[in-house]
Amino acid sequence: MNDFSKELSFKTSRSGGAGGQNVNKVETAVTAMWKVSETKFFSDEQIELILEKLKNRINNDGVLQLTSTEARTQLENKAIAIERILNIVNASVVVHKPRKQTKPRKSQIEKRLTAKKILSEKKDNRRFRY
Repeated sequence: MNDFSKELSFKTSRSGGAGGQNVNKVETAVTAMWKVSETKFFSDEQIELILEKLKNRINNDGVLQLTSTEARTQLENKAIAIERILNIVNASVVVHKPRKQTKPRKSQIEKRLTAKKILSEKKDNRRFRY
């Protein structure tokens, strides 16, 4: 797992929701921002992967933003934002190997067809005849 947290910049703002007077006067919401194209932790291929897989989360300036407002303190929200952004980016860099298509065995095909035939006969026997 790549730890590029030193490249992150942060912005604070007031959180919404419950919390009484604390919400109105303390900036506890933390937005973590990461400029994808200026990273030194990832190769060019990995940067392309990140840009492709996270294109819905990256703005026009090439900045990945993530806001955390769950905790009541700025420090906790900062830790949550760092952890989340690291997880999202590291998950997007993983390349899955392609699935190889396989054909079903003859015995499996035959087994399926006989099961269908048995079920069909069972239902046919339920039918009322004059």
